[in-house]
Amino acid sequence: MGDAPVRPEKFAHVVIRTNRFRETVEWYRKVLHAWPAFENDFVAFITYDDEHHRLAFVNTPDAPDPGPESAGVDHFAYTYATLGDLVHTYERLKAEGITPAWTINHGPTTSLYYEDPNGIRVELQIDNFESLEDLHAWFRTPAFARNPIGVEFDADVLVARYREGLTREDLRDRDVLAA
Repeated sequence: MGDAPVRPEKFAHVVIRTNRFRETVEWYRKVLHAWPAFENDFVAFITYDDEHHRLAFVNTPDAPDPGPESAGVDHFAYTYATLGDLVHTYERLKAEGITPAWTINHGPTTSLYYEDPNGIRVELQIDNFESLEDLHAWFRTPAFARNPIGVEFDADVLVARYREGLTREDLRDRDVLAA
């Protein structure tokens, strides 16, 4: 190996301590279409793919809620394979009463941010660029320098425009979803 860096093969899982154990486990199972690998009254492991668990939850009923200004993880994100998958997931969750807290076209991604029962944000996104080279070139544009955060949009406008033929490539124009 010499001086070559040794990097992890993959990101395996996240563990969330929660005083809203059952509600939190069920929320993530719904949002991610996940299933239990193991559950008892103290801990739950869930997955949505071939990993033995992608998320684990530890029941801490007496733990205080973190304040909105406390340090810690802001959010974590999941990328969907297609714009259609993201739209389908939005519609499925909306039908279950789960709606995004924030929707934004960052440029590199079009993102729907949800809040779990603990206030942790979960970003569901679609990549807007086919390749890293295209994305990195876009990072060097004046448009990105002027607004590195992105443009908010209405998720129902995204759905309507998708039904009219909106593509992932169209989303590179961050104003394409402006109402």
